Amino acid sequence: GSVIPLFIEQIKNGQPLTVTDPNMTRFLINLKEALELVVFAFKDAEAGDIMVQKAPASTIGDLAQALKELFNVENEIKIIGTRHGEKLYETLLTKEEHVVSQDLGGFYRVPADKRDLNYDKYFVEGDQKLSSEEEYNSHNTERLNIEQIKEKLLKLDYIQDELKGWNQS
Repeated sequence: GSVIPLFIEQIKNGQPLTVTDPNMTRFLINLKEALELVVFAFKDAEAGDIMVQKAPASTIGDLAQALKELFNVENEIKIIGTRHGEKLYETLLTKEEHVVSQDLGGFYRVPADKRDLNYDKYFVEGDQKLSSEEEYNSHNTERLNIEQIKEKLLKLDYIQDELKGWNQS
């Protein structure tokens, strides 16, 4: 789920915006971008492939600040601490998946592992490729600043509708 509706509700009620950890990062992808991934996967994936769309991310603290600025409010941002099991960032590709992935511009394709169980014939002595990649996550992807977050949010009909209602009240 998205924290954006919660922040907007808190803004509308004059409450503090509750942030578990301001440095926590999350990918920002809208419905149109998600549909682009589905269409791309249907068109370009093979059976068993994992398709991942590259996406920018933001910190939760910057997202809260961007919404405060869009709604022109001074609500406090209250740090409430992380919840049990909550992650500081989202991972879309593990290190192992990233190593075998194909960079297709705006997407990664992780081909299905169609090897048999005799792994000896696939082992390459001295192959260091595994150490050259890291996982693809919301902490190491493109990070949006507050102005870029606001620009992205303003493209959402939901945000436009909320702002219209807010400005009329």
